[in-house]
Amino acid sequence: MLRAALVLPVLFLSWSFVRAQNQPLYTFQQLSDTYYAAQKGSLKKAWICPDVSTDRSVQKKFKELWDERTGFVVTAIEKQHFIYEPGLYQYLQSIIDGLIAANPQRFSSRPLLLIDRSPVANAYALGSNVLVVNLGLIYFVQTREELSLTIAHELSHNILHHPENGMRETAEWLTSDEYKNSMKAVLDSKYERFSRLKKVAQVYGFSRSKHQRYHEGEADSLAVVLLKNAHIAFNARYFLRLDSADGQYLRPLQRPLSAYFRDYNLTMDESWMQTRARGLSTAQYNFADTTGIEDSLKTHPDCIERYHKTLAWTDGDAVPTPIPASLSGKAARMMIWELFDDMSLTACLYSIWQEKDKGRTDEWYDFMVYSIFAGLYYKDLELHRFSAIDIKPKEYISKDYYHLQTVLEQMPAENLRQYCSVLLQASFWDRRPDDEKAMGKFLAALSNVGENAEKARRNSADAFVSDHATSMYCEFVDRFRKK
Repeated sequence: MLRAALVLPVLFLSWSFVRAQNQPLYTFQQLSDTYYAAQKGSLKKAWICPDVSTDRSVQKKFKELWDERTGFVVTAIEKQHFIYEPGLYQYLQSIIDGLIAANPQRFSSRPLLLIDRSPVANAYALGSNVLVVNLGLIYFVQTREELSLTIAHELSHNILHHPENGMRETAEWLTSDEYKNSMKAVLDSKYERFSRLKKVAQVYGFSRSKHQRYHEGEADSLAVVLLKNAHIAFNARYFLRLDSADGQYLRPLQRPLSAYFRDYNLTMDESWMQTRARGLSTAQYNFADTTGIEDSLKTHPDCIERYHKTLAWTDGDAVPTPIPASLSGKAARMMIWELFDDMSLTACLYSIWQEKDKGRTDEWYDFMVYSIFAGLYYKDLELHRFSAIDIKPKEYISKDYYHLQTVLEQMPAENLRQYCSVLLQASFWDRRPDDEKAMGKFLAALSNVGENAEKARRNSADAFVSDHATSMYCEFVDRFRKK
């Protein structure tokens, strides 16, 4: 009896762990075109263009830019760029609410928060009290304080009306005599039109960058004030951390590339990593460090400069609050799914290997490994394999990443088909939820060829959406349905 009593709790804990792993990340209805339908309809009415100039041409151009911004947000909502996921949203909103409560004189109303599904570690202010935070930033930051600094910085842009001022400055430049005369000279010239046009753009870009850098300094200063009033610790080293935000794919893997394939009983031929006589893979990447190259047109000051300017405000004794592992893990999986849905398959697979290096054991990643190879095989059949690999410039990738994209580019289609067959027989499918099992069957159906293949795909897509209407995988499947 004692032995049985010990076994039962273990079985219960094991079942609870699997059940927790199988919880959906979000529902199809939480994507922006559905969830923010009301906001989309009211944006044009709410964003009334103000009068910023008595010059009619400037005001007209400003309104064009204003309407373009509104159109950008509406289009982004319609294309499902944003998402409402309660856990992530509430965590971000709690930071915003804390900043508002401590700085009531700075806020006339609660900002509209949007979560962008982009994997880029960034946040941005749209003006008109709208703040956007990327999934990539939630995944990248390590502490609540670091995330709070970024949010406070973007809120400061809105408070100081930097987006609106930027549009006004652009309108003034595009309607100025200097710009008109410069463009006339370009059009009148018979030679070197491109060089002249490039110079016009550089003059504007350099002038704008100086204004932008000043605006960034203003936003940094106000952000620190907002944080101090809210008793949120500030550390200037966060700026140095943010300087490495673009290096996700520069980080090498912890094991040889072939080892990750062996984990799934997949044989990787080392010759697939070698560049061949044909194809873009013949580019000789040297992987030199390009992070120190001076960029005279960049709008943000160097992070080392921002570090030194704010070092005196650092709370040296503060103990940072780690981002909950459940949130960073959720952001990672949502980003990986977004990469797959965009058919950025090298980045998707490399991100999974990186998560495996961190000790992630969630079998959802195994399901995604199958999805990647099935998706690549389908794209190969459609003669679009290269676009799905999504080749990245050498400045942003490690040797491991380069080798992986070379493997995906050069491995024979027959091996891709075998990979899909092996992965479909893997044991993890027994423990996956119904919509993932159905998704696996749908991806397998995509590789069918023949006279009725397209009709079979449409029927399979219709059946999936009918049976799993709330599944987030409907986003991918829906594009194959009857329209």
